[in-house]
Amino acid sequence: LHLDLFQIISQNRDLPSAYEIMQQEIRPLVAVDIIEQLHRQFAILSGGRGKDGAPIITFPEYAGFSDIPDEDFLNVVTYLTSIPSLEAASIGFIIIIDRRRDKWSAVKASLTRIAGAFPGNLQLVFVLRPSRFIQRAIADIGIKLYRDDFKMKVPIIMLNSISDLHGYIDKSQLTRELGGTLEYGHSQWIHHRTAIENFAMTVKTTAQMLQTFGTDLAETELPNDVQCTEELLSSHTEQHNKLKDELKLAVKQGATLLTCIREPVTRSATSKLSPDELENVATVERLLAQLDETERAFDQFWSKHHLKLEQCLQLRHFEQDFREVKLALDNLMEMQAGFTDIGDSVSRVEHILKERKQLEERGQEPLEKAQSLALHGDQLIQNNHYAIDSIRPKCVELRRICDDFANETKKKYDILGKSLELHKQLDKASQWCEAGIYLLASQAVDKCQSQEGAETALCDIERFLETASDHQLLNPHLREIESQSNVQEMFEKRQVSLKKLAAKQTRPVQPVAPHPESSPKRASPKSIRPVTLGKAQRKMTSGLLSLHSDHIINELIETERVYVEELQSIIEGYASEMDNPDLIHLIPTAVSNKKEVLFGNLTEIYEFHNRIFLKELENCIENPELLGRCFLKRKEDLQIYEKYCQNKPRSEALWRQCGDSLFFQECQRKLDQKLSLDAYLLKPVQRITKYQLLLKEMLKCSKNSEGTAELEEALATVLDIIKSANDSMHQIAITGYEGDVHELGKLLLQGSFNVWTDHKKGHNKVKDLARFKPMQRHLFLYAKILLFCKKREENTDGHEKSPSYSFKNSLKMSTVGITENVKGDNKKFEIWYNGREEVYIIQVLSSIPFPISNYPVFNPPPPCLVGRVAEFGLPHVDSQSGKVLLTGCYFHPVFCSLGTRPSEMCGSHAAQPSGCLFQGSHGYRLCLIPPSFVPPPSVAKGASTQDRAFSVTASRLWNSLPPEVCHAPSLYTFTV
Repeated sequence: LHLDLFQIISQNRDLPSAYEIMQQEIRPLVAVDIIEQLHRQFAILSGGRGKDGAPIITFPEYAGFSDIPDEDFLNVVTYLTSIPSLEAASIGFIIIIDRRRDKWSAVKASLTRIAGAFPGNLQLVFVLRPSRFIQRAIADIGIKLYRDDFKMKVPIIMLNSISDLHGYIDKSQLTRELGGTLEYGHSQWIHHRTAIENFAMTVKTTAQMLQTFGTDLAETELPNDVQCTEELLSSHTEQHNKLKDELKLAVKQGATLLTCIREPVTRSATSKLSPDELENVATVERLLAQLDETERAFDQFWSKHHLKLEQCLQLRHFEQDFREVKLALDNLMEMQAGFTDIGDSVSRVEHILKERKQLEERGQEPLEKAQSLALHGDQLIQNNHYAIDSIRPKCVELRRICDDFANETKKKYDILGKSLELHKQLDKASQWCEAGIYLLASQAVDKCQSQEGAETALCDIERFLETASDHQLLNPHLREIESQSNVQEMFEKRQVSLKKLAAKQTRPVQPVAPHPESSPKRASPKSIRPVTLGKAQRKMTSGLLSLHSDHIINELIETERVYVEELQSIIEGYASEMDNPDLIHLIPTAVSNKKEVLFGNLTEIYEFHNRIFLKELENCIENPELLGRCFLKRKEDLQIYEKYCQNKPRSEALWRQCGDSLFFQECQRKLDQKLSLDAYLLKPVQRITKYQLLLKEMLKCSKNSEGTAELEEALATVLDIIKSANDSMHQIAITGYEGDVHELGKLLLQGSFNVWTDHKKGHNKVKDLARFKPMQRHLFLYAKILLFCKKREENTDGHEKSPSYSFKNSLKMSTVGITENVKGDNKKFEIWYNGREEVYIIQVLSSIPFPISNYPVFNPPPPCLVGRVAEFGLPHVDSQSGKVLLTGCYFHPVFCSLGTRPSEMCGSHAAQPSGCLFQGSHGYRLCLIPPSFVPPPSVAKGASTQDRAFSVTASRLWNSLPPEVCHAPSLYTFTV
């Protein structure tokens, strides 16, 4: 913007000299600069004019005229001659010198000064000569003598009186001092001149400010961000408003000045303005007109500039929103691109569909913002925005991304829908295969030896084969198809065999394996014969076990993924929210600074499963035989569950205090979970238990296959972790024990029993007064000590409180003896101390019978048992008593961990167990252990994991006993 007020003003050629002076490079002379000299009134511009319009300058009588400095005289005369317009000044000035009361010397001095310093064009000089006779005569002579000395090219007219002056100039153009009627006030004239000049200077300054502001606006570069654009718009608007205020003040100043100049006319209708006053009015009016024109030009420019700034701000907002929406859409597309998995089971596909739904819901907001932003861009284009070329491509890009997301979402849903349908069909086919295998396994082959039985089995098979067409699948490359084909092939072969049996009886059929879940009946060694399976039946069994193991692996991995997600939701939705300043006021006082108590080491468990264990389990999908190795590899890491279980009672107690607080309700609402936090805090306990169930199922499908030994060892490991975690929860509840229970070593057994005590002092035997009423005691057995505690439980506010155990008594195992039978009651046994000075009769609370027999001593072993040792190794079964015998070394009764059924520990040649010394609540039994229980090679080679674990545990426990106990030369038999 180049707004030049002086360019506008210069278009008017008849402006007064005030504007011409303002246009000079040198600062013009103004009234305020010579205000003191003007007030002396030795020269005035009254506003009167000659008959031809020539301006009149009057030099009234002034006593000190000769004393006025030349500079002051020149300044005043120069200023007065600059006031009339150029047109009036070009006619020439009329000078009236009033020296009627002065001397000729004063007249001469005045003429001399005027002749030498008057800057304007002179037309006439009137001199009112001195009125005194002598001075008048001198003046007449002097003017004749010195006329040429004045160097004036204009006539000098000497007047005797003011009446002579009236002959040259009309009275209306003369002031009252000169006998005229012209109203003139010198102070008012000075005030008007000062005001007009100030107004002109204000107009000039305002014009310069507008010009500078316009130049700045024109040279300002538009910012590239929202904040700078807003600041620039605010700054320019503020400057614009200030300039508008300046313009308004200038207009108001001019209007006030115009009113002051016109005041005589408005006050009296007969009054008239002098030509100079009329010229002043015209000057002010022209200045006001120029201000108005300047303001209109400025407003027009500002309107365009302001519009551009607003459009720039709109563009920057649009670009900023575009970047944010584009980033959100890119993240959305990246997340969508990550959904490459189409699932390998129905549950997995449904889980993926759920995640897809969540992604779609999460993407709804950025998609709506993108569509709204594109519409906003269209509006900017319709409003003729200056940056159309930048806005239109962005709108196109936003719509393209939205369309791509919608199309890709539809495509993903179609694929997942087909995948879901396929896996449902696969599950149906798998169920059909399992039902077929079960049908084949459940058919008792001995019944098929008769024609009627064979026909019945044949009908069952034919009915089942009729359903095969309902489960045919389209893709021949899937393993389920192969399994289905194998099952169908096995049925067809069985069908052919049964048809032959139905047609003609043959020799008896050998027994086949029963349903996997049925318990095998023990056969005597003489009745056990090897069973030969047909090729088809072996193929059938292999296919079934492989299919079942795949399902177990899939279930393990799917539940592991859900487990990790649930742990993450607990940590992020509850634990992290306890540090949220917006929710701190909702946190109960009881929970403050107790996050570690409430959540335990849940974060440690989550990190282990999320970063390590889940990934390793997923690697077992294609190689199920690696599952046992996976658990064994992370045996030490899984110990974190013991720490979590130890803290669980404290966590539950804390939850009972504050579980119904608004904080936990708000967190549950945000997570949209139906169950409260305590249900999710139980997940780790449930998960470690789930592992042992899945491993047991996996073992059933992996007998005599690669990885079976590792699976058995993994199961023993998980069971040991569960046992240790459970025992630790009970152990930390022991109160009143003077020592440190953690220094007692590993807890071998714990359980509740009925206890009677007998105390013998000297020859007198003292029984408890309440001998007929047993004491309820909870026993904790360690390698060197047995603790007797009383279990205490309290109910608080409807919640079951975690039990505590008050310490009552302890026995050192080095001085303890055991009697197996107590008056023929197979549920009771005795523990006696110091030669039966203290006898404790202990009865199990379980209703399962535990027959106990006396320990027969064989030293040396009977010859009939030596052959058994060579044939079966250790342990073996006595053919007469049916008891498991441990022979060939010294033994002593200790407690040991079994971890499985007694029949499994004793091997395939063992008889059904007849009892044990006593059994705890977690599968631990009191057994007799040799000092160095190492099975011979024949046993170790084919021994199960339980057998090997048993031997290792036995040796370790035996080595922890006192030497005097280990050297006891006795041989015991025992029942498991």
